[in-house]
Amino acid sequence: MTGEDKMKIAVLSGKGGTGKTFISVNLTFVAGNSNYIDCDVEEPNGHLYFKPKILKKEKIYEKIPQVDKERCNGCRKCVEFCKFNALAYIKDNVFVFEDICHSCGGCSLICPEKAILEKDKEIGEVQEGVFKDSKIYTGILNTGEETGVSIIKKLLTNANNKSYTFIDCPPGSSCSVMESIKDADYCILVAEPTLFGVHNFNMVYNLVKLFDKPFGAVLNKCLDGENPAEEFCNEKKIKILCKIPFEHELGKVNSNAEIASVKNEKYHNLFSSLLKTIQEEAGK
Repeated sequence: MTGEDKMKIAVLSGKGGTGKTFISVNLTFVAGNSNYIDCDVEEPNGHLYFKPKILKKEKIYEKIPQVDKERCNGCRKCVEFCKFNALAYIKDNVFVFEDICHSCGGCSLICPEKAILEKDKEIGEVQEGVFKDSKIYTGILNTGEETGVSIIKKLLTNANNKSYTFIDCPPGSSCSVMESIKDADYCILVAEPTLFGVHNFNMVYNLVKLFDKPFGAVLNKCLDGENPAEEFCNEKKIKILCKIPFEHELGKVNSNAEIASVKNEKYHNLFSSLLKTIQEEAGK
């Protein structure tokens, strides 16, 4: 890859615990001089591996409705509009349930009396840190908040200009995942070698196809014998980028929040080879 090329690589999994962060962290390390963005804002843990020096913190706010009772004439158009039931008309007043508001702003736009204003509500923060020559971006959603999409948007905007950006996505296939991958150049789908793992793997497989993203699979925790995830990939003609074995040494390194590629040359070579394969697949 030339100095002018930039590549955003999103790492997805249908469920938590498949090794998505483990793979993202190690790819960031072997690539060097990269961005790592932890978009799993409900439970970010990439920072546990990197232990970055924090350079900057920024609070993130969303707009939520605030009703001007003097202007409100009780027409209820805002209540009828809100599909999330965040507004209710009770005893001649419009009440706002902030915890389920999605901050779409529609109620303010539709109000004929201009009686709905907006106020800021803090939903979390983003942190920018540094590990060696790489930037580490972490999003943290406040407990009880409905969605972290605004935080993810800020994270992806903040990431500076480096050759590689590794996006550690939230698990599943929700709106947060969609936001995380929409500008990705390539997607890595991580799967476990179990029937349950395949069921969840299928969700992210369908998602990247919907977004028309180039992708390949990494099969983690592989043992000898039957591998339902491998069978699924062969059936769907999904490129298997790498198979990572289930090893006690690897489990111990992970449980201690250590970077495998730092601790053992074997794993450094494995992830260096994976990165090279991704470059070839993406035509970079």
